[in-house]
Amino acid sequence: MTQNLLKEIERGSKNALTKKRIITYYMYNRSSTIPDLSKELDLSVPTVTKFIMEMCDEGYIMSYGKQETSEGRPPTLYGLTSDSGYFIGVDIKKFSLNIGLMNFVGDFVDLKMGIPYETENSPEGLNKLCGYITDFINHANIDKEKILNIGVNISGRVNPELGYSFSLFNFEERPLAEIMTEKIGYKVTIDNDTRAMTYGEMVKGLVKGEKNIIFINLSWGLGAGLVINGDIFTGKSGFSGEFGHFNVFDNEILCHCGKRGCLETEVSGAALHRKLVQCVQDGKQSILSKRILHVDTSLTLDEIISATNKEDLLCIELVEEIGQKLGRYLAGLINLLNPELVIIGGVLAQTGDYILQPIKSAVRKYSLNLVNKDSVIALSKLLDKAGVIGACMLSRRSMFES
Repeated sequence: MTQNLLKEIERGSKNALTKKRIITYYMYNRSSTIPDLSKELDLSVPTVTKFIMEMCDEGYIMSYGKQETSEGRPPTLYGLTSDSGYFIGVDIKKFSLNIGLMNFVGDFVDLKMGIPYETENSPEGLNKLCGYITDFINHANIDKEKILNIGVNISGRVNPELGYSFSLFNFEERPLAEIMTEKIGYKVTIDNDTRAMTYGEMVKGLVKGEKNIIFINLSWGLGAGLVINGDIFTGKSGFSGEFGHFNVFDNEILCHCGKRGCLETEVSGAALHRKLVQCVQDGKQSILSKRILHVDTSLTLDEIISATNKEDLLCIELVEEIGQKLGRYLAGLINLLNPELVIIGGVLAQTGDYILQPIKSAVRKYSLNLVNKDSVIALSKLLDKAGVIGACMLSRRSMFES
């Protein structure tokens, strides 16, 4: 059913494009009356009524009942039919996967967080990823033919329009999205992980009408999502937001990008992990000391976050140091972009005020007073779910807003 509409949209028929506009409207406005919809689309009420009735018959739109009113005959509210299509979002972390299933309306039907998966940049790693996604689909209690798109978050340089990833799983000349579509058997689109997290906060998180936003993804690496005049800024090829690769330190630490001295080498989960291990090996005490010195398996970032929130003094000290360094260079972005809202997200945001307060202090110290007064700095509302929510939402958007 929904697949037929997508084929019509691809052919570019006028009727299908109008239906696409109606679906897009309801994606952001859960329900509305026909007169309100006609004003938004600048079409006559009879024309909109005709389309709504057709789309009800086709199963895309349904009546949500009567609108409460104190005068006259109550009008009928219409909105999307929840089970007419489904979207999957995949958020790839350094040591795990989050996979979500969202219905046509935008509500989660299923969500699996923290699936063990160590990101391995190899053909075998890609096959394992596709296997996890396929297994998730096989266990989903829905009509599999109604899965319209799978959105996958990839770290680093990603061109979502062309489907290429240049930092991860870049083994062939063909687009990664095309390769994954073949392997999984459903349409796949890809986007940068920080951009997906930013979009998640925009549609279901902290954003309440702000148009100029900086989102900081402080996870294993460091990235930034930029919203300018209400739109996510991607840059020419989708490579915007590489905040972690500002070259600012003379530390000679080799970044995974191949260069030395990147901001990410001192401000990231990887830096926190490296510094904690080194401090413990140098004799400093932590509740993780035994874990670091006497256990063969790798210490995870989640364990460090947990220790910080249990008031481990060494972990708190290192997290605060990262917050101060981040705030100094974030102040430069604030001076440059003058945003209304700065959101601190990613795994390290789960340390709460331990990371937030040093960031705010450094921003006040290093940014222009008149500029930083315009910018509210706050922790992500969605926290660890921002990526998977954003992936699902971008997956849906790509089908009806492109």
